[in-house]
Amino acid sequence: GAPLYGATFPHFRHTLPYCNFVWSVGIGRRIIPDKPQATPMAPPLLLLLLLPLLAVAAEAVPPNPAAAGGSAPPVPTPWPEQFHAVMFTNLTESGGRLQLIDLYYDWPRGRNLNLIHNQLSGDPTYDVEWTNGTSYIFDSASCRTIRFPVGVLPPDWLHGAVYLGRESTDGFDCHLWTKVDFVWYYEDVLTHRPVRWNFFNGTTP
Repeated sequence: GAPLYGATFPHFRHTLPYCNFVWSVGIGRRIIPDKPQATPMAPPLLLLLLLPLLAVAAEAVPPNPAAAGGSAPPVPTPWPEQFHAVMFTNLTESGGRLQLIDLYYDWPRGRNLNLIHNQLSGDPTYDVEWTNGTSYIFDSASCRTIRFPVGVLPPDWLHGAVYLGRESTDGFDCHLWTKVDFVWYYEDVLTHRPVRWNFFNGTTP
């Protein structure tokens, strides 16, 4: 089936610019000035609904058939404990809606921010997530709190992923892994940085 959600990582940095970001009661100071129009809230909810499945994937360690041949397959590089990445997303279940997302990941402090810019929309949506499963979704017009049984993914959430081989995507030569037939994860062979990930409806594309 077609992926429910796909993201590419054109920029990936290990350092977080904390001097430009302030946290207070789980709500971050806005980096981009407010614009008068409101942003639909549906796409961030789609991302949040993926969290329980990703948590299952983080715990699952299926047997890797590639290891049976005698040579150990490549393993995914754990995420840095803190990083900033810029992602382009294509929400195929929402008519191919495009988004630009600044992801700020901070595992030591148990928090994660998705700063979401929808196509042709000036008002960003803020998705603040915590390790206790609490997420805050807000923009200039609305705010809501959602609680999930899982929180921020650990840096080694891809431990035990099944290696599928090498594949070229977006001009990068990548290693490709899957986890519980739900997420496909592409990592650049040379730099070991994430290039792309796709979330599927449980079937092989």
